[in-house]
Amino acid sequence: IPYHTLEESKNALGRNLTLAETLWFNYSAKKSDFVLHCHTTLFLCLFYSTAPIPFALIELSGYKKLNKYKIQPSVKSTFLEMFKCYKYVIKTFIIVVGPVQIVSYPFIKWLGIRTSLPLPSKWELFWQLLVYFLIEDYASYWIHRMLHCKWGYENIHKVHHEYKTPIGFAGPYAYWVE
Repeated sequence: IPYHTLEESKNALGRNLTLAETLWFNYSAKKSDFVLHCHTTLFLCLFYSTAPIPFALIELSGYKKLNKYKIQPSVKSTFLEMFKCYKYVIKTFIIVVGPVQIVSYPFIKWLGIRTSLPLPSKWELFWQLLVYFLIEDYASYWIHRMLHCKWGYENIHKVHHEYKTPIGFAGPYAYWVE
């Protein structure tokens, strides 16, 4: 961010900052764009580590009344199975996604993605997320479908299907190439 203080940023923008902009300024003002870009891997690991916990606790609780809501009610996942899956995915995030984040930084700058104030408007954010999800979903679908061909499945994709029972931690479980 090119501003050193909140007052400088208010003067440069010609208005008071929103609450979100103030929070963002306080968080990011002393960090480079590169560091902010690479935070994605940290947030990915944090979110992946916390979001599935309620589902894992429900599974591990053994509370039978909740089995009717499971896709495969007769199958029980153990703590060790879940932990093995968790460790594998976190290792993949750190060893693969982290370096990809670092290498992709020049491309992100070339695209014009910025971390400075002002924050994107609601419409700008809406259109960026819409385009991102359309491209990401479209590409993911076709890549996933392509990996189900004989060679792709045998050499790459079969790792993704090791967990026959869906558990929260297994969503991103895949061979590192994927």
